Amino acid sequence: MTSQINPATIDGNYPIAGVPNNTQGMRDNFTAIKTNFEYAETEIDELQSKAVLKAALTGTTLDNNMANNLISNARIQGFSGTLVQIANTTGAITVDCSAAHYQTITMGGNISISFTTATWPAAGSVGIVRLQITVDTPGRTLTLPANVSLGTTGIQGYSANVITFAAAGVYEFGFLTYDQGTTITLFDYNRPLNYYTNAVNVAATTASTTSTTGALIVGGGVGVAGNVNVAGLASITGNVTGGNVLSSSVLSAVGSARILSGTAVPAGGTAGAGYRMSSTTNLGIFFGSGAPTLSAAQGSLYMRTDGSSTTTRMYINTNGTTGWTNVVTSA
Repeated sequence: MTSQINPATIDGNYPIAGVPNNTQGMRDNFTAIKTNFEYAETEIDELQSKAVLKAALTGTTLDNNMANNLISNARIQGFSGTLVQIANTTGAITVDCSAAHYQTITMGGNISISFTTATWPAAGSVGIVRLQITVDTPGRTLTLPANVSLGTTGIQGYSANVITFAAAGVYEFGFLTYDQGTTITLFDYNRPLNYYTNAVNVAATTASTTSTTGALIVGGGVGVAGNVNVAGLASITGNVTGGNVLSSSVLSAVGSARILSGTAVPAGGTAGAGYRMSSTTNLGIFFGSGAPTLSAAQGSLYMRTDGSSTTTRMYINTNGTTGWTNVVTSA
C-alpha cells in the first residue's frame, strides 16, 4: 500500500525565532502532525494484523495463517513440514488434513479412515495429505472412504475400497482432492512396480497369440514359485519349471515343459501331482514307484517308474477312486 503520511504538510521552520509569528500557523502545524500520527497508527495496526513475521510482536501471539491467500514466484530453501502421529491404532480413524501434510498410523488391528471435509482446501484448490501406515502383521486391512475413487486400479491388495496387506511393513499413500474431498485420488508411493506381494491381474481387450502381442510381453525369463493360471492360450518358447500351469485353452511349449521339478518320485503316486486336465477333479497323468495307490478320476493314467514287465509299466483308473488296472504293453 502507499502510505498516507505526508511530511510536506508540516512546516519544519515554523515558528521563526525573533519575529512575531501568526498563531494560525502553529495551529496548522499541530493539525498536520496529528493527522500524520493518525495515518501512522492506522498503517501500523494494519501491518501488525496482516504482515508475515519471523517472531511475535511484543504483547502478541504469532499467527502467520495465510488464510489460503496466494504466495507466488517465491524461491524457498530449507523448509520443513509438520508431522502428526495419529494415536489411534485400530478401528475408525478421522484424518484432519489441515493438521499436517504428513501423518502416520501404526496399526494394531484393521482400520478404516475418513477425512474431515472442512479441513480440505476449498473447491478449486488442490489439497494433498500423505499417510504412512505401519502394518504389524500380514492380512491387516485398510478401508478407504467411498470418495477415494480415482487411482485405485493396480493398487496391490485393493478390492472394493479395501486394501489387504499381504506382508507386514511400512506403506505410504497419498490422497489428493481438487473439489474439497468430493473426489479423492489415491497414490501408492513406496511399493515398487517390479515386486508384488499380492496378486497381479493383467487385463487386455485382445488375447495374446504370439510372443510380441497381448497384454503381457516378457523379454526374459519368468520365475514362478506357485501356479500359473492362464485363461487363454499359453504359448511358451522356453522351458516351464515350477508349480502348476493351469490353462482353460491350449498350452503350447516350443521348449520343454517340466512340472514338479523339485519333487521326488512318490511311492504309489500322489493325488494332484501330475498333469491334470478338464474340470474333473484329479483327471490326468500321474507317476510314482510301485503299483498305484492314489485316488484319481476314472480314465486317469499312471506311469510306474520301476515297472519291469509288459503288465507293470502303466495303469488306468477304473472307478474314480483307487481302482487301477494295468495296461499291457508289447515289450
